[in-house]
Amino acid sequence: MLAEIITIGDEILIGQIIDSNSAFIGKELNKIGVDVIQITSIRDDKQDILKALTHAEKRADIILLTGGLGPTKDDITKHTICTYFDDKLVQNINVLKHIEKLFEKYISTPISDINRQQALVPSTSTVLMNLYGTAPGMWIDRDDKVFVSMPGVPFEMKGLMKNEVLPRLQKRFDRPYIIHKTVLTYGVGESAIAARIETWEDNLPAFIKLAYLPNLGRVRLRLSARGNDKKLLEDTIEAKIEELHNIIGEIIVGYEEDETIEVRIGQLLVKKGETISVAESCTGGMIAQSFTANSGASAYFNGGVVAYATQSKIDVLGVDRSIVEKYTVTSAEVAEAMALKAKERFKSNYAIATTGNAGPAKGDGAVEIGTVFIAIATPENVFSQKFVFGNLRERTIGKAVTKSFELLLHELKDSHK
Repeated sequence: MLAEIITIGDEILIGQIIDSNSAFIGKELNKIGVDVIQITSIRDDKQDILKALTHAEKRADIILLTGGLGPTKDDITKHTICTYFDDKLVQNINVLKHIEKLFEKYISTPISDINRQQALVPSTSTVLMNLYGTAPGMWIDRDDKVFVSMPGVPFEMKGLMKNEVLPRLQKRFDRPYIIHKTVLTYGVGESAIAARIETWEDNLPAFIKLAYLPNLGRVRLRLSARGNDKKLLEDTIEAKIEELHNIIGEIIVGYEEDETIEVRIGQLLVKKGETISVAESCTGGMIAQSFTANSGASAYFNGGVVAYATQSKIDVLGVDRSIVEKYTVTSAEVAEAMALKAKERFKSNYAIATTGNAGPAKGDGAVEIGTVFIAIATPENVFSQKFVFGNLRERTIGKAVTKSFELLLHELKDSHK
């Protein structure tokens, strides 16, 4: 079962927004056994939309469109769909009532005729009610193919996919099972992992495929199984992952489908009633943000300081000036002092501290660009490590965040044995 996603909007092509819709749709379709064969992004142009529909209909069983359903003149998707299917727009009374209700309840400006025109839909389409906006989704069947048009606003599209599109597709088509399990590893590069698991990979059954997904100090290993026997797929993947643990278990930190490393750290802290705080310089608050992005973080995350300038490390955190002057601001000694001060100020059991030079200029320190010191303060002591992550600023910061979590997780695992 093949699908194609068509995203419509000049704003995507000029880089004004990122096409997150396709990523979400592709992931959700894959969960129900539908393969995405192609993703196409096109302009708000009638001829481009018609060409995209023509090509997609030849390739795919399911064609999903997002975008171009707004009330303004540049939103032409509905009109172009009518041209493609030799159809006409008609008013849907249920959609009109829904639009009027939304305006009455949530929108202070009066409803206009332009807004009411969003209740116009192709006469042969099945209307999919958009609970979160005024533009409805539209479902059209033709020659055993399904065409679905949805708004481009992400939360509106997601609501339609979950409430309307996915349930209908599951009823409409017979599909194979597609099972994914993604193993999260930290601290070892892609090529080194590949060398260690080569024999294991060579012995995977034909219905299981392995993909390496490296990113900033972490490598995800995604196992994908396809077939009609769901239990066989699940059992085989679990058996193969157990074998994988016997080979590289020391670098496996969890599974993408279950939890992130930050969540895993939180679980370990909560389990023992312990807490964490942070003192960040070169990472600029990204470690704290990663913790607080997860619900329930207040149970283990006490707080943090972004002490970016040298003076703030002294004035705000309370790092001794003599340590900075003797060892420089980018040093193991300063990183460890920052971690200890964060632990003290926030009364936490653990603390992470980062100080380094992400570039492109050397700043207050004299160390090589890309140098980062990461310190971990524990209930008993403090330790630090030096890393050189390269001369690309974003990669250096991202790797520093990743490595901080890796060091902390290993420390927590050892202390919880």
